[in-house]
Amino acid sequence: MDQSALRAKSELLRRMSPDDLSLLQPHFESVFLELRAPLETAGQKIDFVYFIESGLASVVARTSATTEAEVGIIGFEGMTGSALIMGDDQAAFDCYIQSTCEAVRIGVDPFVEALRASGTLRAFLLRYVQYLHIQTSYTASVNARRSLEVRLARWLLMCGDRTVGDRLLITHEFLSVMLGVRRPGVTVGLQMIESHGYIRARRGEVTIRDRNGLLRLAQDSYGPPEFEYHRLVGDLGSKTPARQERPAT
Repeated sequence: MDQSALRAKSELLRRMSPDDLSLLQPHFESVFLELRAPLETAGQKIDFVYFIESGLASVVARTSATTEAEVGIIGFEGMTGSALIMGDDQAAFDCYIQSTCEAVRIGVDPFVEALRASGTLRAFLLRYVQYLHIQTSYTASVNARRSLEVRLARWLLMCGDRTVGDRLLITHEFLSVMLGVRRPGVTVGLQMIESHGYIRARRGEVTIRDRNGLLRLAQDSYGPPEFEYHRLVGDLGSKTPARQERPAT
């Protein structure tokens, strides 16, 4: 693989074949994305595809003008624009920044042209799309069946996988949106987890102090999608075991 791929901060770009990367690279633009910056809007045409290098983006479903909940999370392991890979040009969900990001982006036209020109690019990116589908499906199941504390533990682990260090910049209000619950419930849930010594929660930030404790609390709500990312694409990150037995579901 060429040196530009090895230097990439995006896991997908690092693992992409040199020939496929060369189709995209001339059209890349480096961008810095502020909190709540929109990347995609449900029902509207996609303008850019973003390969996240740092920070976090949320895939969010709206059930009304005032009700929304996170159904997926994207960090350095992923990208936006899944609909384009599937042959559509419109976003199914909103996607916006939940923690300030560095990213490289490419316009829709050169991205779609690269998909047409390469016999391997779409096949590679479809493996990521499959993983994202697994992640969002699992999120729906966990959110419907598990306690708030378990959901919080899973969410903190997922964010920790995609963050350098153990400090997450996040407000209780934003967490309530992400988990689809009332803000007071988030506060109580974080206090409970903090009482075990697993985290330290302060205004606007959460620091993970005991990842193994969070893993025990999350039980099997965390693990299966991460295993599938490893199987389909590669290692999710240094905090996630590279090889593990598939967790029981």
